Amino acid sequence: MRGTGKADIFVMLAHPVAHAKSPGIFNEIFEQKGLDSLMVPLSCRPEDFETFWAGITAAENIRGVIISVPYKIAVYHKCSAAHDRAARVQSANSVRRLPDGSWYADNFDGVGFIEGLKAGGHQIAGRRILQVGAGGAGASLTYCLAEEGAAEIRLADIDSGRAEKLASLVSKAFPKCRIEVGQPDPSGMDMAINATPSGLKANDPLPMDATKLTPDMTVVDIIMDPAETALLRAAKEIGCRIQPGRPMMDFQVEAMSAFFDIERKDRSHG
Repeated sequence: MRGTGKADIFVMLAHPVAHAKSPGIFNEIFEQKGLDSLMVPLSCRPEDFETFWAGITAAENIRGVIISVPYKIAVYHKCSAAHDRAARVQSANSVRRLPDGSWYADNFDGVGFIEGLKAGGHQIAGRRILQVGAGGAGASLTYCLAEEGAAEIRLADIDSGRAEKLASLVSKAFPKCRIEVGQPDPSGMDMAINATPSGLKANDPLPMDATKLTPDMTVVDIIMDPAETALLRAAKEIGCRIQPGRPMMDFQVEAMSAFFDIERKDRSHG
């Protein structure tokens, strides 16, 4: 039976949260595995975050939280410890409770993204890549792309200062990867990635100049819903290889499941 007083409770935090897929995915996993666990979608206004997080921490049977926009950085700074991949971007998309009641942060955005690309047969090493978006998810992607051996990354973001800061940090960590800040123009690139929310709504503008795409390019969108964004449709019409957002999520779910120890195999961490 699920939902007993002994249930493990997990939270999906976002604002808004209606578009979030994690609660449905995880609750289906819990059901299939016969686990007494629940994931609940919750939201709060940014101005109420401090009060909200105090409540989450006080609710001692909440074992873990998945975090989305706009709280990844704020939640990271509420944690007492973190995995290196979260610490280097100062951003968390998953936190679990430690035995002392404090929180441990990790970030699986880049992990899921890279594993999804590999599963799709897309090469990263030696490639020239345009990445549009240098926010919470984008920062994790940039580090992981450089770590996987990308030859060049062109970063584009509406906040040029944020992009410049990220480029500087990643260059120091992975000096073999050439990183520049530029326009959302895929000219001369092997791969073009949308790491922004642009495309969630039907009337959103394209995140990059699709007229510069060529059939030899791979175009990737991290958006899950719609499964085929306007960018991916445009790329497919041109003849590009495309990669939708769902594989990134699938591999994140696998990593998060182990992180949360949903099957209760090892509770030494909390």
